[in-house]
Amino acid sequence: MEISLVIPLYNEEAVVPELISRTIGSLEKIKKDFELIIVDDGSSDKTLELLKYYRKKDKRIKILQLSRNFGHQAAYTAGMEKAKGSFVGLMDGDLQDPPELFADMYALLSEDKADVIYGKRTGKITFKGRSVLTHWFHKGFKRLSGLEGIEHVGNFSMMNRTALMAMLAFSEKTRYLPGIRRFIGFRQEFVEYKRKERNIGRSKMKMGQLISLSSDAIFSFSKVPIKICLYLGLIGVIVFFIAGIYTIIAKIAGFAVLGWSSTLLSIFFLGSIQLTFMGVLGEYIYRIHKESQNRPLFLVKDFYS
Repeated sequence: MEISLVIPLYNEEAVVPELISRTIGSLEKIKKDFELIIVDDGSSDKTLELLKYYRKKDKRIKILQLSRNFGHQAAYTAGMEKAKGSFVGLMDGDLQDPPELFADMYALLSEDKADVIYGKRTGKITFKGRSVLTHWFHKGFKRLSGLEGIEHVGNFSMMNRTALMAMLAFSEKTRYLPGIRRFIGFRQEFVEYKRKERNIGRSKMKMGQLISLSSDAIFSFSKVPIKICLYLGLIGVIVFFIAGIYTIIAKIAGFAVLGWSSTLLSIFFLGSIQLTFMGVLGEYIYRIHKESQNRPLFLVKDFYS
């Protein structure tokens, strides 16, 4: 098998016809020897039914049905594990990323110019809703993680077998694939493209899920949150050490101001630092707990291969 393309879907019945048409058309222009692995991430609409219909027409379409919705990153991982191709592509199913760009990615990989090719989004940032949040997340994540080439990129990529096996070597349950992809190293290049607005269906990833994915990325690849707590704690110690000296001097000199406001503010200040510190620690402890449980990242109900 020369090429495998992994696409996770969740309740995307409106997208399926055009998705199949464009991806198969794009891959056929590269090689006839390919497989299209579509991961049904616990859809409750007619997504699976439509996929089976198209699979009857083209056996190169393979359907990996998960037992329930395990999430975007888990669905990608499930498909990656089943991929047999020498080159493996990843793409979201909403067609905001153009499958036609895989021809350029494959050309660079087959000429051995890189091990990983990822799509980098260009164009003006539309400062509305999710777009502005995604923009600032990418900027912040780059600074916090210290990973280069991570800004304005997503899952849209293609890699050779060596890079794929390196990514699959990661066993963590809380994962952010673009971060893992960059972390493995190897020779990485990018192709630029303008990401289109979604014109079929609606995004199935809610704002809360996007925020959760962002926090997973930050806590998985950065120690900055825990360092901020440390610095806040040190600042608090210094401030109240100085305040303590001032209070003693004021008592001795006899110009201490009576009142409860300073005491109350001090309690609130210290309490807020402690609660922030506990909250960040709780995030890390929760992730440690998830890893120690060692539950499966996903469960496969059926594989139509």
